[in-house]
Amino acid sequence: MTAPATTSPTRATRSPALALLGGAGLLAVAAYLSLGVGVAELGIRDLLAPTREQWQILTISRIPRTVAVLLAGASLSVAGLVMQRITQNRFVSPSTSGTVEAAVLGILVATLVFGQASLLVKMVIAIITSIAGTMIFLQLLEKIRQRDPIVVALVGLMYGGVIGAVTTFIAYQRDLVQYLDVWTTGSFSGILQGRYEPIYVVLAVGVLGYLWADRFTVVGMGRSMATNLGVNYRRTLYMGLVVVSVMAAVVVVVVGAIPFLGLIVPNVVTLLLGDNLRRVLPATALAGAGFVLLCDVIGRTIVHPYEIPVATIAGAIGAVVFVALILRAGKVGNR
Repeated sequence: MTAPATTSPTRATRSPALALLGGAGLLAVAAYLSLGVGVAELGIRDLLAPTREQWQILTISRIPRTVAVLLAGASLSVAGLVMQRITQNRFVSPSTSGTVEAAVLGILVATLVFGQASLLVKMVIAIITSIAGTMIFLQLLEKIRQRDPIVVALVGLMYGGVIGAVTTFIAYQRDLVQYLDVWTTGSFSGILQGRYEPIYVVLAVGVLGYLWADRFTVVGMGRSMATNLGVNYRRTLYMGLVVVSVMAAVVVVVVGAIPFLGLIVPNVVTLLLGDNLRRVLPATALAGAGFVLLCDVIGRTIVHPYEIPVATIAGAIGAVVFVALILRAGKVGNR
């Protein structure tokens, strides 16, 4: 009798790794080719053997911009994934929970108190205010009896709107309204060597999030389940809050807010790969980086030589995907 065929465990574990490597390779090629997009045209041959002037363009502008694009996309997507897991709600993200708005408020406060503060000072204050704003949202979440995902998302949007209104009022009083666009509309046009380096902080925070991924997954099962499995629910919840707030605040300080990114990318990836946080976190980072890179290239080419901010492109695409996700959730709920 012939023994039944079985799937090799080695092959099963190797397939996701190969897919990730393939995705990383495609992203690397796309990022390399994107270096040639801009006002100063650089061909593939120019990238391989640039002149002195072309090398200055690459090192001062193009390479920093590409690095910022990839890190911003990856970090906001991972932040959204972690937040959805710890809140047990897939419609919660830094842009639908007041986290981004609180970070913008922190930057405004830093500007008012410290004048021409450095990016590092603004980043620290933005992190503090984003953590405080996210904690308040979590407190509101605990008091909501109707825990429907869409209702929670609407509450988060209204909460963020209130923070945004307070920020605008303060800025209006101080004649700083024009500066709000810099922080609320994500754009990479101002990314240059010496002005983007703080964004590297998200790499360390991303590693921390990956190391705690299994605990975040357990916390997503609920307080009682986490306690029964020996996981400190509150400490893990606060660690997730710190990961989300730091990533969101750093990106807002360096680049500005990019709407819907932390909402749509994690949802699409988890629909395809499942809910295991450790498994989907690297794929989410790659998908987020690729999505923002695509939006950046579109923004630089659609009205060349002018540029459309990434936030505008991402917002248009993200709004459509967000509506599709809501409609899908409604259909699933009616079954």
